Amino acid sequence: MNLLHVDSSILAAGSVSRELSAAIVAAEKARHPGISVTYRDLAAAPAAHLSGAHLAVFQGNATEDKALIADIAAGGAMLEEFLAADIVVIGAPMYNFSVPSQLKAWIDRLAVAGKTFRYTANGPEGLAGGKTVIIASSRGSIYGDNPAMLALDHQESYLRTVFGFLGITDVRFVRAEGVGLGPDQRAKALESAHADVLKVAA
Repeated sequence: MNLLHVDSSILAAGSVSRELSAAIVAAEKARHPGISVTYRDLAAAPAAHLSGAHLAVFQGNATEDKALIADIAAGGAMLEEFLAADIVVIGAPMYNFSVPSQLKAWIDRLAVAGKTFRYTANGPEGLAGGKTVIIASSRGSIYGDNPAMLALDHQESYLRTVFGFLGITDVRFVRAEGVGLGPDQRAKALESAHADVLKVAA
C-alpha cells in the first residue's frame, strides 16, 4: 500500500494544516504497518505554474529550454506519485477563500487528459478512482455552520470537485476552523480536529 503525503502551507512549523496532515499520516502508518510513504512539500519545492510554453510542449512542440524541460519532468513525477498512491493526504489551508497557489499548480499537473480523466460521448470520465483522499483543512474563520460564510468557501468545495472530476469519490476532511479568531478558538479547533483524525483514517 502506498501513501502520498502532500503539504502546501507556507507557514512551516507554525502551520495548522501541516500539523494535522502529519497526524493523519501517523494514524495511517499505525493502521497499515509497512505502508510506503512518499512526501512532497509544495512550498519548499513547488511546480511552476502552467504557461503557454508548457502547453506548447504538451501539444508536441520541441523545446531546448532546460528549465522548462526539468519542470515538465518534475510534473510528470508528481503525476506518477499520485497515480501510484492508494491514500493521498493533503495539507490544504484556506488562503483568500481558496487553496494556496502551490497546491493549485500541483493539481494542474494531475489533471491530465488520458491519465486521470478522459472525454467521452457522455461527458468527462475520471480515471483515478479507487483512492482515498484525506484533506487536512485549516481556515482562519468559521464557514461550516454559516450559510453566508459557506458561500465564500472555494477551498474545500474546489478540492471535492476537482478530485471528483478525476474519479475519486472517497474524499474526507479533517477540519480546523476559526484558527485566526484568537488563541482559545485555535486551541479548540485543533483539539476537535485531532479527535477527528482517527475517525477519517482509511
